[in-house]
Amino acid sequence: MSVAVKLGPRATLADLLAIPEEQRFHEILDGELARKPMPSGPHGRAQRVLGGRIGDPYDRRPGGRLPGGWWIVTETEVQLEEDQVYRPDVLGWRRERLPELPATTPILVRPDWVCEVLSPSNARNDRVKKMRVYQRCGVPHYWMVDPEDQTLMVYRWTSEGYLLILTAERGERVRAEPFGEVELEMDALFGDEVA
Repeated sequence: MSVAVKLGPRATLADLLAIPEEQRFHEILDGELARKPMPSGPHGRAQRVLGGRIGDPYDRRPGGRLPGGWWIVTETEVQLEEDQVYRPDVLGWRRERLPELPATTPILVRPDWVCEVLSPSNARNDRVKKMRVYQRCGVPHYWMVDPEDQTLMVYRWTSEGYLLILTAERGERVRAEPFGEVELEMDALFGDEVA
C-alpha cells in the first residue's frame, strides 16, 4: 500500500524578499527557505582573503597591467532556477557576458564562477545540493574552500558533471582557473600568511 505525503507549499522569491534586507541571510534551497549559518572567524577570513586576492586583480575593466574583465562580489543573491536562490560566499561574472552589474536582487544571470566557503553545519548543502544545481545550470567554475580541513577544491563544468581539476592544502601556492594569472597562497586563506 502506498501512502500519499502532502508536501507543504514551496518557498518562493516573494517569501525570500519579504524578509527585511538587514535580516535576510537566507537562501531558497530545493524550494525551502533556509537560513545560512553565521560564519565562524576562519570562514569569514577565508571569504575576505579570497575575495580580495581574486577581486583586486580581476574586478575591473579588462586592459592595463592587471587581468580585469570580471565582476567579483560576495554574499549576493542569485536566482539559478525558480526554487533555487543562493547567496554564494564569493562569485563572479565575466564582463563580456554581463556588461553592467545589476542593482536589483536577485541577479538572474548565471555566474561564471562560484566559491562556497564550507561551514560545518551546512557543508552537505554546498557539496551535494548546491553543487548539483550549479552543475545543472552550467556554472563553468565551482570552488569549495574548507577552513576546517584547510583545503581548496576547484571544479570545471563538463556536460557529464563537474571535473575536479585542482586540490590544494596549507603550505601550497597554486594558480587556479579561471584566475590563473594570480598565485594563491593557501596559508593566507587559513590564517598563517607570512609577511
